Amino acid sequence: MIDIDSVHVELGDNQILQNVSLQVETGEFLALIGPNGAGKTTLLRAINGLVAPTSGTVSIDGHDISALSSKAVGRLVTTVPQETSLGFDFDVEDIVTMGRTPHRGRFSPLGAADRTAVETALERTETAQFAERPVGDLSGGERQRVLLARALAQETPVLLLDEPTASLDINHQFRTLSLARELADDDKTVVAAIHDIELAARFCDTIAVLDGGGIRALGSPSTVLTDETLEEAFGVRTVVGTNSATGGQTVTPVSDVPPNDTRVHIVGGGERAAGVIARLSTAGIAVSVGILPENDAAVNTARRLAEDVVIAPPFSSPDLDTQRRAAALQDDAVATVLTSVPSTPNQSLVGEADGLVALEGIDHPAATHTTSERNLIATIRRLSGMSEPTDAPQNSNWQR
Repeated sequence: MIDIDSVHVELGDNQILQNVSLQVETGEFLALIGPNGAGKTTLLRAINGLVAPTSGTVSIDGHDISALSSKAVGRLVTTVPQETSLGFDFDVEDIVTMGRTPHRGRFSPLGAADRTAVETALERTETAQFAERPVGDLSGGERQRVLLARALAQETPVLLLDEPTASLDINHQFRTLSLARELADDDKTVVAAIHDIELAARFCDTIAVLDGGGIRALGSPSTVLTDETLEEAFGVRTVVGTNSATGGQTVTPVSDVPPNDTRVHIVGGGERAAGVIARLSTAGIAVSVGILPENDAAVNTARRLAEDVVIAPPFSSPDLDTQRRAAALQDDAVATVLTSVPSTPNQSLVGEADGLVALEGIDHPAATHTTSERNLIATIRRLSGMSEPTDAPQNSNWQR
């Protein structure tokens, strides 16, 4: 449905897109991710004909966009922009009705098909209750849904979304991307620039990682979203895991604070253990982990961030050497953190821990302290005599 062939885009003296080529099939949901300034919005504008490539071609359904009139383009592709401000304070229904413009003559009245398209779009985006209200009276998130309704009323085979969830609460983020997924399943081709990588992984068929105006990686979420690719594109260390509730991928950014001489041993697995490993590592506290079964959800995070990790085959008892290695790591740590009820291989290990910190919800007779994940770092600092960091950045982007 969309064929982008060797597209370059220059704006002024700036090279925005460089040799971008990709194809998007009918019914495919493609996410564009990448750092600010990577060229995501420019690529969308090239697809809908608002930006002319310096070289290369963009075709939709076999038609070269540059050779079509604006009305013809409007029958092929529609866009929901990131900016929700509108120049005039029309009623919501009037805004949505504007989506029918490519299908009507300049002075033609609304036909039955036009009215049906508008009503359906209002219902699907849950904006029918706003139909008679001025769009200026709505919140930014509500206006975003109105613009989506206008795009649906346009009834094009291609839908472009530029940061479609940026102004939405978590409920409507889910509903908007679920609707986009439904549209793709009904053979509409959807391309969305998305900042939230985890949402992109959950709803999209394909992800293109843009960086420096080019495509760094293109493929399914499971093949594209790797620690290495994301670190190269975004310039931050990440740990890619699996969401136990949805089965989708999780992406956790971690800092490059060098660990100090304090090391904590983690006993337990699952997503909770993975979160604790990332939290301690980000605070500059070295961690070791084990014993973990090879198939545990925390293994990838442990291998990425821990100084040492002891792993055993799943569904089997670890051998004596594995048990001794885990015990040695625990003995040399300032504390042991228990993140889940200990499995059989770890029961004796935990019973011998000197300074066992159990997370809230875990009752263990050997625990000397109980703490929440939120207060874990402070607890470890008190136990080890560490001073609070004095050079931590204030009001950083991550903190905000």
